[in-house]
Amino acid sequence: MADPATAQAQANSPTTTGVMVILTVKAGVTREQVMAVIPAEIRQTVQLYLNGKIREWYSRGDGRGAVFLLDSRDVAEAHTIMDGLPLARQDLIDHEYIAVGPLLPLRLLMTNP
Repeated sequence: MADPATAQAQANSPTTTGVMVILTVKAGVTREQVMAVIPAEIRQTVQLYLNGKIREWYSRGDGRGAVFLLDSRDVAEAHTIMDGLPLARQDLIDHEYIAVGPLLPLRLLMTNP
């Protein structure tokens, strides 16, 4: 039988239901470099959306990139998706990956006092 502390930790582990990806244009990359690649980037990004891989997408408020919410099992799958896009293949952007899931404290509402 499992150790109760281990079982409790597993019950409280977050479930990954998606991955947020924050894209930032690399320092020193010019607007012209990005714009030369952007038509292909847009086409492939739209195709990912139509294939159900991108759930939501936003422009960053600072104008330096975008934020995607991917329908992904884990960060490794998200890397594979994003690494296939033209801006990443040409090494023009950085990515930050954050696994997300249901808000953990809500589980407390489901337990008996």
